[in-house]
Amino acid sequence: MQISLVIPLLNEEESLIELHDWIVKVMQAHSYTYEILFIDDGSTDKSWDVIERLQKKNSYVHAIRFAKNYGKSQALNAGFKKVKGDVVITMDADLQDDPNEIPDLYNKIVSEHYDLVSGWKQKRHDSKIRKNLPSKLFNWAARKTSGIELNDFNCGLKAYDKRVIKNIDVQGEMHRYIPVLAKNAGFTKIGEQVVKHQARKYGHTKFGVERFVNGFLDLLTIWFVSKFSKRPMHLFGLLGTLMFVLGFFSAFYIGMSKLLNVFYFKIPSPLVTESPWFYIALVSMVLGTQLFLAGFIGEFILRSKKNSPNYQIRQEI
Repeated sequence: MQISLVIPLLNEEESLIELHDWIVKVMQAHSYTYEILFIDDGSTDKSWDVIERLQKKNSYVHAIRFAKNYGKSQALNAGFKKVKGDVVITMDADLQDDPNEIPDLYNKIVSEHYDLVSGWKQKRHDSKIRKNLPSKLFNWAARKTSGIELNDFNCGLKAYDKRVIKNIDVQGEMHRYIPVLAKNAGFTKIGEQVVKHQARKYGHTKFGVERFVNGFLDLLTIWFVSKFSKRPMHLFGLLGTLMFVLGFFSAFYIGMSKLLNVFYFKIPSPLVTESPWFYIALVSMVLGTQLFLAGFIGEFILRSKKNSPNYQIRQEI
């Protein structure tokens, strides 16, 4: 099979038939062998009924239905586990991604041997204040942090070599950072293609300004994970050791100063516990011990964890 399309959705009943017919038209025009996998992320409208009708009409349509809304990352993760195509293309279900971009994305993976190609919606039809400006700031921070020169990390239209999606684990809210996850897994040939952004035709956006706040927090998380996920002791152990040693020698210096003043110089000296520096040194030693133990526990968890899906599938067709 040449192409697998993974399409997560939430309450998109109006757009599904039009999107399906548009995709089929493109697939047939280029004689691709394909499958379309819809992941219904807990829709409360009639999206699942529409998908069932599409599946009866087109045997290349498959679907997963979540028991409730788990988020786009979990939807993509479930889809990635199921698909079989040599090239996997993700797109949103709201008709803002143009299926006519599929052949170019496919050719970049197959002919130019990219591991991952991300769409870049250079000209957007969104609010400049609520979406465009925060998105530019977010993408700038993502580029600087990850070292990947992409202009649009948030674009849902992406193409992957099958090896990429079978070797990464998309959890939490990390769907924005799949290129970073791919890079960390050793897939470094990551490209970008300008794609057409269409104005929303039905319904309203499911994402608000808060997604950019969450995005920056996730960016910090993935930076930490990429640097220290396999060696937490290297961070926590180093910081803990430095703080403990600093606190220990500070306390030792305070104690020795007290002894020298009393027994050698015969100078009256206040109690050690009256000095604020003593408590600073003590706190430093305690924090150092805790950080060291955090790294130690992290190493144990890393070696004993078992990966399991954090979503519940209600139905499959």
